[in-house]
Formats: sequence, structure tokens, C-alpha cells
Amino acid sequence: MQCVRRQPARTKSQESLYRAQMKTTSRNNMKRLGLEGDGELQFLMNGGDLVKVRSGSWKKTRYYKLQEDCKTMWHESKKTLKSKQTFSVEDIDEVRTGRHTEGLRKYTEDSVEGRAFSILFKGRQKGLDLIASSEEEAKKWVGGLEKVISNIKNLTPQKKTEHWIYSCLRKADTNFDNKISQKEMKSFLQDINIEVDEDYAEMLFQKCDKSKCGFLEGKEIEHFYEILTQREEIDVIYGEYAKTDGLMSAADLVNFLLNEQREDVSQNDALQLIEKYELDENAKAKQQMTKDGFLMYLHQLEGLIFNPAHKGVYQDMNQPLNHYFISSSHNTYLLEDQLKGPSSTEAYIKALLKGCRCVELDCWDGSDGEPVIYHGYTLTSKVLFKDVIKAIQEYAFKTSEYPVILSLENHCSVEQQKIMAQHLISILGSALVTKPLGDQMPTCLPSPEELKGRFIVKGKRLDKLEDMFAEESKTAEEESVTEEEDDEGDEEDQEKKSSKTKSLKLAKELSDIVIYCKSVHFRGFEDSRDKQSFYEMASFKEGKAVKLAEESVNDYIRHNIDKLSRIYPAGLRTDSSNYNPVPLWNAGCQIVALNFQTPCPEMDLNQGLFLQNGQSGYNLKPSYLRDRDTKFDSMTLPDGPWLKNKTLHVMVITAQQLPKVSKRKSSIVDPIVKVQIYGVPADTAAMETLYIENNGFNPMWNENFQFDVRVPDLALVRFLIEDYDSGSNNEFIGQYTLPFNSLKNGYHHVPLLNKNGDHLSSAGLFVHIMVVDAE
Repeated sequence: MQCVRRQPARTKSQESLYRAQMKTTSRNNMKRLGLEGDGELQFLMNGGDLVKVRSGSWKKTRYYKLQEDCKTMWHESKKTLKSKQTFSVEDIDEVRTGRHTEGLRKYTEDSVEGRAFSILFKGRQKGLDLIASSEEEAKKWVGGLEKVISNIKNLTPQKKTEHWIYSCLRKADTNFDNKISQKEMKSFLQDINIEVDEDYAEMLFQKCDKSKCGFLEGKEIEHFYEILTQREEIDVIYGEYAKTDGLMSAADLVNFLLNEQREDVSQNDALQLIEKYELDENAKAKQQMTKDGFLMYLHQLEGLIFNPAHKGVYQDMNQPLNHYFISSSHNTYLLEDQLKGPSSTEAYIKALLKGCRCVELDCWDGSDGEPVIYHGYTLTSKVLFKDVIKAIQEYAFKTSEYPVILSLENHCSVEQQKIMAQHLISILGSALVTKPLGDQMPTCLPSPEELKGRFIVKGKRLDKLEDMFAEESKTAEEESVTEEEDDEGDEEDQEKKSSKTKSLKLAKELSDIVIYCKSVHFRGFEDSRDKQSFYEMASFKEGKAVKLAEESVNDYIRHNIDKLSRIYPAGLRTDSSNYNPVPLWNAGCQIVALNFQTPCPEMDLNQGLFLQNGQSGYNLKPSYLRDRDTKFDSMTLPDGPWLKNKTLHVMVITAQQLPKVSKRKSSIVDPIVKVQIYGVPADTAAMETLYIENNGFNPMWNENFQFDVRVPDLALVRFLIEDYDSGSNNEFIGQYTLPFNSLKNGYHHVPLLNKNGDHLSSAGLFVHIMVVDAE
């Protein structure tokens, strides 16, 4: 290889070279995505003008294009050439066609329907409402973006790593000559979250610089990539079992699966894995697995820590609703805090897409006779009730086909209650439950299976459900009556008033569509046992619920065997913070409502619990929380055959490609891993590794922990990675929570989620798990 002196800045010829390099880079990235030659992708990379809509008076033209890495969108104002901004395609949650956001419906005319589309982001990032110059162009923008999103999502972990590393290498090549100097290499290493000392950097560079030219290019860069992505721990594990000419035969793979993964497998199962994940055709023809194929397997569903048998619906869905934990949201309409945050249909959409099955609607009289939803007596914005119902109707069953409970907090006049009933009936149609299932008065709640694709209204009812089956059904002379109202949703109101009791005038039309979830006041366990019907349910503020769970756990569990209970956050949580839901689940409470809009450990636990059973939003409670004969001792442990003592052994081995927590290039994370157990008080525990200094790319710990778990059915396991700081609180990097019973034994990758509960691309933890019966 001939050495060429490196130039300090780009010349004209280098500018031409740069443009050529960008074309080559684009082609390579399109190829990696499987979209080489795709017309819609090429359209995105050429870019074009779109009108960005913020309000009725703010509609401005912006130039958008997909950058050469095929994963970053770039946009700017063409007039000022300022405000250049980028966002990652991986941050996009949805590309929505038409005028189907509140902004586009409010600020644009019907005539732009075919040209309008919206880009909605994960987390709290504000979406983009856009208008293309023609319907054809709008289709190209939407189609192109959806293709890129889909193909990036479907990249193998190895391809994602390759794509990311080569993008960072190109970024480090500051004068665009396709060569990497030692200085650029160190800059690149900082970009990928690893800091090395000068001696190691020198050694690594010299090892790759075969030509001794003082820079790396071509095959030397490929060699550098191979060194960088080498997984020492995988080499050791693979070498232990690859006993057939240095490769894994099907028999070798069976030995690994039996001895390490503790799976009950046959030779045929191993052959299927080789056929599915082996990349080398020669090895596949010999029914062997290379190290690359082995790593591919460990990155796929079978190699992840979550049991794939629990990924779909696997539980009995034919039990009464009160036998399930139900994923539930509080003040679902809010995107932020409880005092001045925006109310939006998007909040309902986000919650429903996360598998939430019980949403709250805080209803008040609106202008022009249309009821609105907002947090009463605050500065939160308002959204029309009918718009919320339309959004719920459209998105309710995209993630889960099981029933959605509409929890009404009703503050409306009788007239607007009638309008609420009209909207519910007209928009939801036959999917709305307006009478009990069957021809006779039921004796228990229906099952999730029986209610698939249906909506249930939770609220007040004027009469008993039994009256619907009476021979002479009574008809109220008046359209509304006065009834005492329960605690639900009125905590804030009650704190402002001297009396805790108030009355509510209720429209018969709204009352009549409350079938299975009639709200009643809780007056004690004895009263509810003697007087409360199976379709009646009480709501408890968090403080009261926690007190009952601590002081009257046996009574509370028995109450929740027959009746539904809803728990909601204290009114003082104006920042939309959350309470710990675990003690309430331990007591058998079904509808433990949380502020879905707030990233926090409590929401991590909620997402972890409902990760199983097809993310249906319904988890069957353990048998002892459905059995009246269950007794618990003072440590909240079930007394009897339900107690299952397990020992969990966890080895935290390595992590891969952890994200930076600071935007400063020189800021490298010092990762520390915490393994936490949540469950009954006797099981709650946490242990942590030492921190690894200046390495977020491939830190290695090899640390072992042991936990005793007495009630595995109620336990959750949380893996938390933080950036260690000796002088202040550690900063969050990523986490993953799953049910204890969904753990897989053996070597597994743990995917990591960000604060919003979205997957961190390419980032992960590698662990060894072993669950055994306690001695």
C-alpha cells in the first residue's frame, strides 16, 4: 500500500471525492437496509419541501431530507438557512396519514386531507404536522419513511452494530478521505462511548496499521472493526462446546442447550436453530454452526432472557374479569403534569398502544353543548369528549384485542351527560356493552375472552342490574335523580370542600350503559361482603389502599377475589408522579391506575408485569389470589402449598453499546448494573456490581449474585444500568423488567429500554441465569 501525505483541509478535488464518498456511503447503507435501488428511499434522500403546521397562523416551508446514514432526517428553513435540525428515524413512533392529529384537524382545511401527514415521536417529543405539495408526494414521504422504519427495526443486531459503527467512523473522518488517523480513531472511540489511554490507543492503532502509513484504510479499517466487535465471553462459551473441527455440530449445540440453557430439546430442535440462524452456507450444509451463527442465535428471540412461550397469550382467558390484573391508566388525557399540562387524544393513543386496558375520562361541561375532558379546577388544556372516543375507538385494539374499560369521572350536567351517552353509542356502536351477555341475569363478571373487542363503561348507575331482567321494569319519571357519589376521582374536590359527601344528578341515558362496572362507595369489608353485587366496584386513593394492604391484607385479598378494585394516585401528585403498584398487586387489586405519561421506575414495573401474556393488558392472578381459603402471614406470604421457595443465581457478564447520558463528546459513562427483585416484602432485594470506568461500549463485570424468592408468582426482576457518579446521584442509562416466572435459564441477552419504555437500539446486557428450588 502506497503512503500518501494527509492534507489538513478539503481541496476542490477532495470536495468532489467527498461527494463521491457520500454517494458510496448512501448506496452501502441502502444495501444494508435491503433497499438498494428503492425509488421511495431515493426520494427521501433527494429531499424536498414540506409545509410545517404549528397553528392557524404558523405554517412555514421547511426542507427535509434523509441523510446518507439512512437513519437521520435533516431539515432547515430555506429562507434563512438557519435552524438546521436532525432527528433519528428510530425515534419515530408512527407516521400517520391524513389530518388525524389535533393540530391538523384544527388548523387545516378538509381540502389538504390527501396531502397531509404527521410524524409522531416516542416519549414526550412533540410531533410534526406536515403538508406535501401533492398527494403523490405525500404517499412517497409516508411510504419511504415507513419502509426505512420497518427495515431498521428488522435489522439483525450484528447489522445494526455494523451500520452504527461505520456511520461513526465516517463521522470521525473529518477530511472525508476514507482514511482514519490515530487522532480520528480516538475521536471515534469517544463517539461510541469508550475512553482508552494513550498507550492502548497506540497499540491498537499499530496493530491495525499494517502498511505503517500512519492511517487506516480499506482492509485495515475492517480489521479494526473486527477487533472492536470481538466478544471475548462469546468466544469462551462457543469454544467450550464447539468440538467438531472447531465448529458446533448439531450434537454440540444440543449439549449446550441441555447443560447451559436447561432446555428440553432434541437433535431436531438444534438442526432447526442451525437452519434458522447460521449465515455460512457451507457450515449450514454440514449441519454445523459457526461462532457468527451462534451469536446470531443468542441475539434472537430464543436467546433473549424473556421466555418466548410467554410472548403470546398463554394464560386462561376464560375466568371472570376480577381474576386478572388489568393494565390501567390514571388521568389518561394528560401528556404532562396535573396542573397546567396539555390534554390530548395522543395521550390515549400512546396508552392504548402500550397495552393499557382501562383509561380514565375526566368529563366536564364544555361550550357549545359539547362535553370536554380535562383536569378540573386546573390550567390543563381541554379536549373534546367526542374526539377522545373517536381516538379510543380507532386505537383500542391495535395492541390487544381484549376489552377496554372506560372509567368515567363525571362532572357534567344532565344535558351534557346525554350527549356523552350519544357519542359513546354512536361512535363505539355494537362494540359498546349496553346489556349483560346472555338472556339471564349473570352471577359473575364475564371473561376477557367473552369481551374481546368490546368496551365497558365504568361509572354511576341509577338502579340495579337485576332490574333489567325484572318482569315489570321500573321507568324513572324524571330523567335524572340525585345519588351519593363515591370517592373516585373526587379527591381533589373533597380536599377543597368541608364535606366529603356530594351529590350527582345522573342522566338515565348514561346510567343505562353502565353494566359491569358500577361505581359504589366502599364502606368496609363487611358491608361490601353483605351488600355489594359482583358488578359493583369501589375506587381507593393510594394511601387508603396501601393501608388496607398492610393492615387488613387477608380481608383485602378476599374482597378482590369477588370484586374489582381500582386504585388511583393521591391528589398531591401534581407532577404526575406515581406510587409503587407492587403492594397493591400483592393484595390482589386488579385496576392499579398509574400516570402513563411519566417515565419512572413504577411505570417500568407496570410495563414489566404486562410484558407477558401477549401484552394483552390482562394477567391472570396467581391461584391463591383467587381462592377464598388463602391465608397470609405477617410477612405477606401465602400460607400453604402456594409457597414456592426458589433461589435465583444471576451472573452479570457484559454490556454492549450503552448510550451516552451526556451530549458532550468527551463524556464517557462509568456503567454500574443493579439487579432488583420486587414482590412480597420478604422477597424485595437489590444487589449491584462495581462500576466500570470509561467504557459504555463493551464493559465486562463477571459478577455473581444470589437471591431467595419465596413467592415467584408475584415477583418481578429489574435489571438497571446507571452511569456511576461518586459525587452525586447516578444517572439512568437503561433498564429491563420482566416477571420472575418469565426468566429463562442459561446465557441470555437482556434488551434495554430507555426512560420512556422504548427499546435502545443495539444496547444490551449479557447475563447467565439459573433458577433452582431452594434447599
